[in-house]
Amino acid sequence: MIYIETPRLRLHDWKEADFEPFSRMNADEEVMRYFPKTLSKEESDAFAQAIIAEIKEFGFGLYAVEVKEANEFIGFIGFHRATFESDFTPCIEIGWRLKKEAWGRGYATEGAKACLQYGFEELGFDEIFSFTAAINEPSKQVMKKIGLQFVKEFDHPRVDKDSPLLKHVLYHIQSNDYKKLK
Repeated sequence: MIYIETPRLRLHDWKEADFEPFSRMNADEEVMRYFPKTLSKEESDAFAQAIIAEIKEFGFGLYAVEVKEANEFIGFIGFHRATFESDFTPCIEIGWRLKKEAWGRGYATEGAKACLQYGFEELGFDEIFSFTAAINEPSKQVMKKIGLQFVKEFDHPRVDKDSPLLKHVLYHIQSNDYKKLK
């Protein structure tokens, strides 16, 4: 099923053909530099299966993204139910991960903007959060470009205390604020 289409992108259900490029992306040290580690093929496949299960259970998730012109898988953009222990969870998180060949083309911003619209107008979300390692400037820029507002810094409870990725930033947007952006 196709959930969202933009001028250049198609966000859809995961296909078996997406698993191999997804695994390559998750094994890429540059792509994963703001995550605790790269993923093995088995870990990547398990992650894809968890994404598929979340979409089946809740009707939304981290959608596979392809560039329409090339019918080429470039990563994921979408929603996730964040449930780790924090004062803002459980919450709906918007997130993205794209292979490095897709960076710098505005795909993350284009897809995330379309997801916000879908989340508020079709799925009926009241609010959407996003967070990343404080040192992840590219993702912070996408958050700002799509209209999310900085809330605070926090220590991510699932990141080692001595990791440079421990400090995270939290961004947020409410439905009524999103409507003002349109």
